[in-house]
Amino acid sequence: MLAGKNTPIVGFAGRSNSGKTTLIEKIIAIFARQGLRVAVIKHMHHTFEFDVPGKDTYRHKKAGASSVVLASPAQVAMVKDTPQEYSLEEIVSRYVDDTDLIIVEGFKGARVPKVEVYTHQSGEPPLCASGESSFIAVATDDDIDVPVPKFKRDDADVIAKFISVCILKRRE
Repeated sequence: MLAGKNTPIVGFAGRSNSGKTTLIEKIIAIFARQGLRVAVIKHMHHTFEFDVPGKDTYRHKKAGASSVVLASPAQVAMVKDTPQEYSLEEIVSRYVDDTDLIIVEGFKGARVPKVEVYTHQSGEPPLCASGESSFIAVATDDDIDVPVPKFKRDDADVIAKFISVCILKRRE
């Protein structure tokens, strides 16, 4: 298992449009209400523009800056070129601190405990049925036979309790 500076990590994986982001949003809100500081790392398969065209920081990046840091009294954000795609471990060690739980969206191949968000509409079998051992549960509304606990996709409270017991090691 990946050590996030000793911060517990749980991943959410699944095919496109399976409902990962919606479920993660609900899980974050539950843990935030409990006073936990949650960091989220989302894997993207393409480059992205983080800044607003025309603004100073956007112009700095377009002019050739390899890193641009936006800083205010309450927030810091960074856009940084990388020589290659960083592993999840590198991202955690370089950029994540002051957090009680790291939630990862994507990174299907990362060796962290993962909840699959599954829908049969993808036309593909569940990832957790492949025998890959890092899957600890599946969130689905479909009747599937898988070797891990199943939860309803919209049952964020129960999934958060499961994560608390399995990942955070605390009883609710």
